[in-house]
Amino acid sequence: MRNTTNITKQTAGHFLQRLSFDTDMYAHGVTSRTFWIGWLAVALFLNLWIAPAFGASVLIEDALGRKVRLSLPIQTVVALNSDILEILRTLKAEDCVAGVFSEVVREHEFWGDLAQRPKVGSWREPNMETIAALKPDLVIAYSRNPGPLLERKMALFGIQVLRLDFYKVDTLEREVRVMGRLLNREKEAARFCDWYRRHLGVFRVKIARTLRRPAVYIESYTDYHAAGPGSGGDEMCVRAGGNNIAAGLSIPYPRVTPEWVLSRNPEVIIKAAAHGNGYTLRDPAPFNNCRDAILKRPAWHHIPAVASGNVHVMDSAIWTGPRAIIGIAHMLRWIHPDLFPDLNPEALHKEYLETFQGIAYHGVFVSDNIQGGGR
Repeated sequence: MRNTTNITKQTAGHFLQRLSFDTDMYAHGVTSRTFWIGWLAVALFLNLWIAPAFGASVLIEDALGRKVRLSLPIQTVVALNSDILEILRTLKAEDCVAGVFSEVVREHEFWGDLAQRPKVGSWREPNMETIAALKPDLVIAYSRNPGPLLERKMALFGIQVLRLDFYKVDTLEREVRVMGRLLNREKEAARFCDWYRRHLGVFRVKIARTLRRPAVYIESYTDYHAAGPGSGGDEMCVRAGGNNIAAGLSIPYPRVTPEWVLSRNPEVIIKAAAHGNGYTLRDPAPFNNCRDAILKRPAWHHIPAVASGNVHVMDSAIWTGPRAIIGIAHMLRWIHPDLFPDLNPEALHKEYLETFQGIAYHGVFVSDNIQGGGR
């Protein structure tokens, strides 16, 4: 933007010099009509070229469906959660990050230099004064957290706020393209979206070949809290060709009873877990222990998933968010192993981390398979 502004200033200056010559000619007999046409041309030039360079804006639809007008350029950003920070690194826009959520220090090895950026507090309750002191052009937050106080406080300091989620499979591509447009990283956004759409397309085509939709119980981080309609886990289950047994409930994360799950006879059980940072783990023991606790729940040995050993635990890093596509790949192997005998979720994860995050692949992100339970 700065280069464009300099160019437009120079071009405008050259044009004005030419006009000055023309006005001298007017003094020697050029008609007033020519004079006013010249000035009209200058006004049009300034409106089309110089004004946008200094006062451009863009209308964006946020995660809540609201139209938000943002002033450009956007050169500095505060990222209030891991999903937006991961997307900023995907867009090669690390230089734009002025501040980050404080929990980033828990995953120092994954985030590298980004973990050293100024901390602005929790993703749920950021420190408004700390953000204001950084004077960012934009603060990016989830659609629901923090609450609306964020906009009210930031408005007092003239700081813009945009709410995008980056954890929903169905809206991720649109939101990535929005960020690419705002940060002048449209090429990088298109590169990621093409990769993302291509792999999801392969999954979709193969799933369409079968009408079978095995019953799946998706359990969120808290025991007996299902992933219901509108949740990221439900989206992932559907994309993986499963029939989420909680899809007919009324809220995204309903509390259910052990008896309710037992009565639904799920063929596959998948649980989300946050055991620190999967990227630094070298042993699947934390996930295996969580899986074994599910296998031992009273009377659950009658559930087909438990009886067959098709019970799995997944790290939060690939549970929704920008890497949900990796989680979906694992789900496909557990829900439809015969359809995807050659699918390698680890290889897909490695490609993502090396290509879009610029870091090496390592870590543990799922529990071990039990003999006969998925593949």
